[in-house]
Formats: sequence, C-alpha cells, structure tokens
Amino acid sequence: MTKAIRIHVNGGPEVMKWEDVPTPEPGPGEALIKQEAVGLNYIDVYFRTGLYKAPNMPLVIGQEGAGTVTAVGPNVVAVAPGDRVAYAGPIGGYATERVIPADRLVKVPEAISFQTAAAMMLQGMTAQYLLRRTYTVKAGDTIVVHAAAGGVGLIMCQWAKHLGATVIGVVSSEQKAAIAHANGAAHTVVGYANLVAEVKRITAGAMVPVVYDSVGKDTFLTSLDCLAPLGLMASYGSASGPVPPVELGLLAAKGSLYLTRPTLATYTAKRADLERAATDLFDVVGKGVVKIQINQTFPLKDAAAAHIALEARKTTGSTVLIP
Repeated sequence: MTKAIRIHVNGGPEVMKWEDVPTPEPGPGEALIKQEAVGLNYIDVYFRTGLYKAPNMPLVIGQEGAGTVTAVGPNVVAVAPGDRVAYAGPIGGYATERVIPADRLVKVPEAISFQTAAAMMLQGMTAQYLLRRTYTVKAGDTIVVHAAAGGVGLIMCQWAKHLGATVIGVVSSEQKAAIAHANGAAHTVVGYANLVAEVKRITAGAMVPVVYDSVGKDTFLTSLDCLAPLGLMASYGSASGPVPPVELGLLAAKGSLYLTRPTLATYTAKRADLERAATDLFDVVGKGVVKIQINQTFPLKDAAAAHIALEARKTTGSTVLIP
C-alpha cells in the first residue's frame, strides 16, 4: 500500500483526505516513481473546487513532483529504474508513489535537489514558455508581471531581468513588493487601482508590449489598458476567478491587441518541446540566474493547510509538500 491525498467530492480544503491506496503498477509506456517532493500550484485549487473538471472521482490532485524511478512498464525508453526525475502536467501528484507516462518525465541534474526540482517544474516551465515563446522577451522591453512575488512571478522577474527587460511587478502588499524588487522587478505596484497610470508614468506614455496576467477576472480590463497598440495580453491563470466572455471589438478599440490563453500542456505536448523547456530551465537555475525560493514546506498529509495558505495569499515563492 501507499498513501495519497484523495478528493471524493469537490469543495474546500477540508475535502482532501489522507488515505491508504494500493501501490500502482506501471503499464506499457509508464514508470513508477517514489516521490521525494510534490509541488503546490494554484491549478490544484481549481481541480479541488471543480473549476477544472476532474477526470474521475475519487481524485488525486497535484501536477508536479520529483523523485526516483523504481520500476518501468514495457516499451519505456525515456527513463530507467534509479533515475532522478521530475515532471509537470499529469495529474495525480499528491501521493507517496505514483505511476506516470514515462515520456512526461525529465531527468534531473545531480546539482539540483528533489525539492528544488519539484518546486520549479510547473512554475519554471510556465515562465520559460511565457518569456521565450508566447512573447519573446528581449533586451530593452518593459513588461508587466502580475503576482510578481508568487512562484511563477519570482522566476519571471529574475529571468526577464537576465534577458535585459525592465519588469513592472504587480503585487498585493508592500512586503511582496520588496520580495519582487529583490528578485529583479525594477518597479513594483501594490494593487491594480493605479496600475495603468503607473505604467504610463514608467514608460513615458508608450505602455508595454506584453502583460502576463495570472489573476484573471479582477485584473483583465486593467491589463489590456497597460498595453501599447498591437500589444499581447497573456492571460495564463484565474486566481480571482475566470475571465467573463470578451467582446472582440474591445481588442480593436484598445489598439488592435492580441489575446492568448496559453497552457503549459500545449507548449510541452511534444516530447522535444518538453525537453527543450526543461533544459532551458535547468540551465538558468544551474547557472544561478534564477534562484528557486522554497519559502514554505508542508507535510503532504497536511495539504489542506497548504491550500488554505495559498488561497489566503499568505505564500510567497514556491511551496513544496513532503511525502
């Protein structure tokens, strides 16, 4: 037997139950991993509450982790027993052991710990595709990053500064402003009531080519107003709730804007893209360009407490659950 946090009905943090489950066996193309660390992400909340539909019930949430391969099924070539691996994507992470499609695993360099790997795969590869593919950030760009003191935000601030960009980080408190600033945000804005005016001041009226918005409903229109003509709005999360239907004419009126709702799953669907994103991430972390900050750890059995902290915006940087 192994242990897992299971959800039998959607709801608040209290619906997560620490239960015995049979140890899974890897089938064709699958690997069994003993997990050393599990990443906490806001998408876990979406699946717990039912905002994102569960594939089945009871449900084991969690889409990021790191550990050691203990067994593989037939036709596995990507990994072998004994490999140190990490993943982001396939649901089922809140468990001490799990089966996962082997082609979704990447090998972790020895210099990177299991906790660091678990804390950075989903957030780090999200930052990678946003900065390097959704919009290719280049030296001289000024960009807006919402939730700049969060897990993805801190990685984006550091990485974008390394690329030569000026980051305007949007945060919810003065404490978080200091954290974002210390991690590469040249400017910080607390709240979004004055965000458009601040962006206008900082850019001398030019506004920005891209806004990265993980907040959703509450900030959507404000984010659009920060964009220069032909600017790109990357709406990649819904921490305040889903964005309501958008009248496309709005994009025309505000300057022929582009709008995208990207996901890591699409950007890493091909094995080659997954490996490229992970290699790019391991490179900047290995060189110290991006420091992964694990500011909270919880025992996996106490995942409910971790969710309460996350939803109350009490967390900064990355949070890891320890099986």
